[in-house]
Amino acid sequence: MEMNDLELVSIKEVCITKVNGFESSSLLDILSVEEPLEIRISYGPEAEKIYKNISVTMRTPGNDFDLAIGFLFTEGIITSYQDVKKVYHTKTDCSFQKKNIVQVDLAENFIPHLMSSDRNFYTTSSCGVCGKSSIQSIKTVSTYNPLDNPKLNISTTVLNQLPQKLKTAQSSFAVTGGIHASGLFTIEGDLVFLQEDVGRHNALDKLIGSALANNLLPLNKHILLLSGRASFELIQKAAMAGISVVAAIGAPSSLAVELAIEFNITLLGFLKEDRFNIYNSSDQVVVPTSDKN
Repeated sequence: MEMNDLELVSIKEVCITKVNGFESSSLLDILSVEEPLEIRISYGPEAEKIYKNISVTMRTPGNDFDLAIGFLFTEGIITSYQDVKKVYHTKTDCSFQKKNIVQVDLAENFIPHLMSSDRNFYTTSSCGVCGKSSIQSIKTVSTYNPLDNPKLNISTTVLNQLPQKLKTAQSSFAVTGGIHASGLFTIEGDLVFLQEDVGRHNALDKLIGSALANNLLPLNKHILLLSGRASFELIQKAAMAGISVVAAIGAPSSLAVELAIEFNITLLGFLKEDRFNIYNSSDQVVVPTSDKN
């Protein structure tokens, strides 16, 4: 099996014992790699630079710059890619030579939107909101007005095809079976971006970071597909990027539905090849109940 450099750092072979009934055998299994990533920023005049540790998140190595930029944007710390001067891995004394620190130098005249001097986050692959003081602190208001979203006419045939397209494009999931993905599609069902990570919130931050760097925001003419469930934080990040249609292969949480209603986001859940549930249908998006195509 041939793998590119990104796949090599995102997966790991381990020796396991496989038990089948009364028989056991030793074999190699492939796991998704999970390592911490620290995100740091610097800002202010050159002679008076301020350095701040912003977040430590557990993630799958790869696309670290997209993850850092996407995180800073979806948390409201930066407002555009022009706020960023330079992004790079910092050198560490780690004996394994891990690249687990990303430094983001902000534009000289830009002051980041920090909630307070103590704003620090600790997130894990299973919980993307740990360390937040309250639910109000993550209700960041998007700079994009949902009322400006274009009217979309999304075919149910297109929607039903998205899960298989996402699965086909997921290289890491194919070999590990244990990694999340966020996929950005056109309303015709064409894949624009795909990002994978052991943390579902990291995968979405990577995707939004890629779109931000390519000057594609707001993403109000696209469909976001989540490989798992739709949580409150994922809907909040989608709102920050101006996404007006979110589909999840799994279930949404009650708070995710409430936030989708608040941000006028069409939210679909349990998307399969022949069915899905509509939890909120905004007045900016028309999802037909039947296809005549």
